[in-house]
Amino acid sequence: MVNEHLNTSQRPIPAILRTLQEESRGRASALRASSSVESLLEMGRRFPRRSLVNALNAQSPAIIAEVKKASPSKGVFRENFAPLPLVKSYGQGGAAAISVVTEPDRFLGRTAWIETIRESCDLPIVRKDFIVDEIQIAESAAAGADAILLIARILTADELARFSASAAEANLEVLYEAHDAHDLELIGNVEPRLVGINARNLDNFIVDTTLFETLYASIPPGAVAVAESGLRNADQIQGLVQTGYKGFLIGETLIRAADPARLIRELRKHS
Repeated sequence: MVNEHLNTSQRPIPAILRTLQEESRGRASALRASSSVESLLEMGRRFPRRSLVNALNAQSPAIIAEVKKASPSKGVFRENFAPLPLVKSYGQGGAAAISVVTEPDRFLGRTAWIETIRESCDLPIVRKDFIVDEIQIAESAAAGADAILLIARILTADELARFSASAAEANLEVLYEAHDAHDLELIGNVEPRLVGINARNLDNFIVDTTLFETLYASIPPGAVAVAESGLRNADQIQGLVQTGYKGFLIGETLIRAADPARLIRELRKHS
C-alpha cells in the first residue's frame, strides 16, 4: 500500500493510478537493488542534452510526437509496432520532439527505446513514465533522455520539489503534468518551465479537451504550455495556439496513422 503520510495533497489516489504507482515503486526498488543513483548519473553524463524548452519555442505549433505501443484502455495501437520507423516518419513530418512511453506493464514500453531512438534522430526526447523515485530520474539520464514527465496527481508537494532538484542535478528538463487546478497549484511551487495540461483523466481515461481552455489561465506565468491528449486536427491546434499553447503532445492519432509524417504536416499546416 502507498504510505498515506506521503500524500500531503490530501487527495486520495484512484485505484488505477494507485496500481500504476505501486508497480512503478516496485520497479524502482528492483533498480536500486542493482544500480545506484550515482552510477546512473555518471552514465548519463556521456549524453549532451538537447533542450525541449528551446525546441518548443522554436516552432509554432510544436508537435511532441509520441512513441507508445499500447494503453490500458485501448490495447496495442499498431500491428508490428517498431519505434524507429515511427520516429523517422515523425522527423520527416517536422516534429519538434519525441515522447517515449517506457512503462512496461500496462503500456508495454521499454526504457531501452530511448537510447535506440536517440541514436537515430537529433530531436529532444521526453521520457514518459510514472516516476515515483529519484533513481528513475537518474535512470532516465543514463538512458539518454533529455527531459522527464512528472505527474502531479501521483506526487506530493515534497516529492515534486525533491524530484525537480534531482532532475536539475541530472541535467534534465521537466514537463510537469496537470489535470486540474489543484495539480497546477502544486506545480506552481517549483517554478516550472514546462507545464502540460493532460485532457485525459487518469482516474478513468476519459478525455475532456475543454480542460485546455479552462485551465490555461492557471498555468504558472512564464511556463511553456503543452496540450496533451485528444488532439486530432489542425483547427483544434490552431485554436489552442491562439489561446497560448506552444507544444502539442500527440500519441494515438499519430501512431495509428498510415503516414505519420503527412499527418504532422497537416496538423501544422497553418504555421
